[in-house]
Amino acid sequence: MRYKRRKKRRVLWVLAAFFLALGGLFYWADRILRPTILKIAEAQAVHMATEAINQAVRQEIKESNLQYDDLVRLHKDSQGHIVLMQADTVKINGFMAEVTLDVQRALQELAQKTFRIPLGQVTGSQLLANYGPRISVTVIPVGTVRVGVDDRFEQAGINQTRHRIYLDLSAEVRIVVPPQSTVALVTEKVPLVESIIVGQVPGTFVQFPPLFKESP
Repeated sequence: MRYKRRKKRRVLWVLAAFFLALGGLFYWADRILRPTILKIAEAQAVHMATEAINQAVRQEIKESNLQYDDLVRLHKDSQGHIVLMQADTVKINGFMAEVTLDVQRALQELAQKTFRIPLGQVTGSQLLANYGPRISVTVIPVGTVRVGVDDRFEQAGINQTRHRIYLDLSAEVRIVVPPQSTVALVTEKVPLVESIIVGQVPGTFVQFPPLFKESP
């Protein structure tokens, strides 16, 4: 009887030591791997948010049939020379407001989707990237989407200047990998329209609205 009790006690001690070691191993692995997993999740989440922003803006450009003349008015003298370039702030602000709402909706839809990262991606090996337990990641928009307009003048040839107009977008998203989370800034510059200006670019150009305009 005593031998059996000792044997049973020894087995219990071995099991307790095994589970304690196993728990310590999981704790150590979690502390080591969690930052790497969070970085991988952040990179994928930013990529997904950027794609959602681009798609929303392109769809709005397509639906509104946006043209260069919709955003910039060219004033010429009697000889046909451009003497003034003026941004149409009313149309620009209206377009920015529509884009802001579209991007906000796209990011909200993104928040309803959960993607999973195979644990094998932590190894950095292409062969193991799709293997291992899959960790759930959620992307949640934070705060407001900021939208603004920027432009550039570039030499396009002899006596020709290309005027390009871009949309600058900025948004923050929270990446949640339970029990941790992090916030990432997503920025994107999307080309809107462009035009070739023949002749000298006028020195007077009424600029676009402030670079960033927060959504209501």
